[in-house]
Amino acid sequence: MYTIRTATVNDVEIIREIADKTWWVTYGPILEKAQIEFMLGEIYSEEKISKQIAENLQAFLLLEEDGRPVAFAAYSPREEDAEIYKLHKLYCLPETQGKGYGKILINAVADKTVEAGKTVLELNVNKYNNAKSFYEKMGFVIAYEEDIPIGEYWMNDYVMRKEL
Repeated sequence: MYTIRTATVNDVEIIREIADKTWWVTYGPILEKAQIEFMLGEIYSEEKISKQIAENLQAFLLLEEDGRPVAFAAYSPREEDAEIYKLHKLYCLPETQGKGYGKILINAVADKTVEAGKTVLELNVNKYNNAKSFYEKMGFVIAYEEDIPIGEYWMNDYVMRKEL
């Protein structure tokens, strides 16, 4: 049994724990250890996640399985184009992958996007991340490629979009 709720600043540590456990499994085969450590510190610092939630820069949805948080998604309108909503983060604990929680969270974010009167949901995925095929099954298509500098590293991504 699962439930979805909106995360608050009280959930920051839970979000960081899920990210930490998921990133190593997801990115270990495709990124250097130092890059994973840097990016986790940069993207998932307590201060950054707290600010995103407190200032409503990104909305976080927590999926709980039998009362235990096991997955989350974060989304917002794009800064550059508020007509497009962006799925910034989607991570499920490795032991829960395959249970459909990623699909459930994407559908929840898609519903929030439609409720806001928007028709396009976008995300970035590392070109070598196995999640790309999952996103394609969910109806996303590659719109373009994007290389984003983060510190001394680069995120080499596909930007994928889904019409809602």
